[in-house]
Amino acid sequence: MCNLYRMTKAADEVARLFGVEAQVASNAGGEVFPGYPGWVAAGGKLSGMTWGFPLVLKGAKGQPLKPKPVNNARADKLESPFWRHSFEHGRCLIPVEAFAEAAGPQGAKTRSWLSVPDQPVFAVAGLWRNSAEFGPCYAMVMTEACVDIGDLHDRMPVILTPADRRRWVETSDRDEALSLCQPWPHGLRVQHTGEAWSASRA
Repeated sequence: MCNLYRMTKAADEVARLFGVEAQVASNAGGEVFPGYPGWVAAGGKLSGMTWGFPLVLKGAKGQPLKPKPVNNARADKLESPFWRHSFEHGRCLIPVEAFAEAAGPQGAKTRSWLSVPDQPVFAVAGLWRNSAEFGPCYAMVMTEACVDIGDLHDRMPVILTPADRRRWVETSDRDEALSLCQPWPHGLRVQHTGEAWSASRA
């Protein structure tokens, strides 16, 4: 599953690439982690939202705990109660430059970055909704990993071709939307690094 991705481009540039209006005035934060703000293209606008749907938790004595951001939605679970309404009414696009997966042994994992060679910014299929806990929030849709990911993980974000972006956000046919949740068949660039997976989120 994806728990880190990169977005450094200017808002106006990203909005232009996605054919939407920029509602954010500054650059993105660079590296985006669950529970942190990221950009979403929805409703004809590029907006800032929190990455992750809030999962409300309770302690051993029933006391409310800080909500957990659930940042990934498996394609085979989109009809579940947690995701269904957003899958039907809140599909969106998430601009991404590269996403990271952990490589190496436990306790010494490093970051491997994956990107689309011919797209400096690509679109990941997403879901969004308003929440009482986080305000507007979003999640990435995940599917089976393509061959380029190798043994890094068995799942990957659903990457949409430019031709399929409008279909994802506009179709009213749930089966058509599900048919777009496929492993990326056009090749990924994989950059292995020595950077520690648990590097600071500052």
